[in-house]
Amino acid sequence: MKEQRNAAKAVRPRNEKVAYLFLSPWMFGLVVFSLGPILVSLYLSFTSYNLLQPPRWIGLQNYVHMFTQSQLFATSLADTLEYILISVPIKMIVALAIALLLSLEVKGIGVYRTVYYVPSLIGTSVAVAYLWQQMFGPDGLINKGLALVGIHGPNWLAEPRTALFTLAMLQAWQFGSAMMIFVAGLKQIPESLYEAAIVDGASRVYRFFRITLPMLSPVIFFNLIMSIINGFTQFTQGYIVTDGGPLNATLFFALYLYEEAFNFQNMGYASALAWFLLVLVGVLTFLVFKFGSRYVYYES
Repeated sequence: MKEQRNAAKAVRPRNEKVAYLFLSPWMFGLVVFSLGPILVSLYLSFTSYNLLQPPRWIGLQNYVHMFTQSQLFATSLADTLEYILISVPIKMIVALAIALLLSLEVKGIGVYRTVYYVPSLIGTSVAVAYLWQQMFGPDGLINKGLALVGIHGPNWLAEPRTALFTLAMLQAWQFGSAMMIFVAGLKQIPESLYEAAIVDGASRVYRFFRITLPMLSPVIFFNLIMSIINGFTQFTQGYIVTDGGPLNATLFFALYLYEEAFNFQNMGYASALAWFLLVLVGVLTFLVFKFGSRYVYYES
């Protein structure tokens, strides 16, 4: 018995070495392509760096400039927050409504789920952004449709009051991922709860608000957090469709960061913007968890 224990102890380090050997490529990629750039960007956020000259340490000047001197910083942050406030509720409502329909057990339901999910796969592509630009142009499909009923449509992407709303609709159109998560959550709700409610004479509306929403609240909570984070990192629509215009009405924070880094070569300041975004998203996520968890029902 003692010899068997000693043999097992001898084999364990050998197995651990093999495990570390298989993990080493992933660890190398993590350090070189993730942790390394993260630490470098943190250092660069305290420097003045334009790719042509070595980084020069300037302390907190990038952050001071961000909060006290940059008007575009405040504009981009306000545009992003407004974009989130418009797109996230619409996306959540549409995703939940479609999920309720697609949770029904009818013939060919898998095909319908696939059809509704596809837009989320291509929605952030450059091709779809160009398609959206054409649809909402002055002579685009949307205005031609409105003209058929006697309505003169606006120049959706050239007017500040409609440009941001138009891009928010493009984001809401990409509800596929949230929808599928809702469908999975709906499938986890015990049928016995609905059966008991029906026996008690509960209406469909009552069952939705008293059973479906409470039982689905963890899934709603997850989709809400992911949608908020996704809203803060929106880039493609603002860059391709409107290029931040008109009059900076769609200058999203990620687009502002990109312009500072690659158009103006302000790598140090762009790194500071990236770290501010990371902290902002982290704080907002913490607040959502802290104050939103009281409205979330967990069976345990």
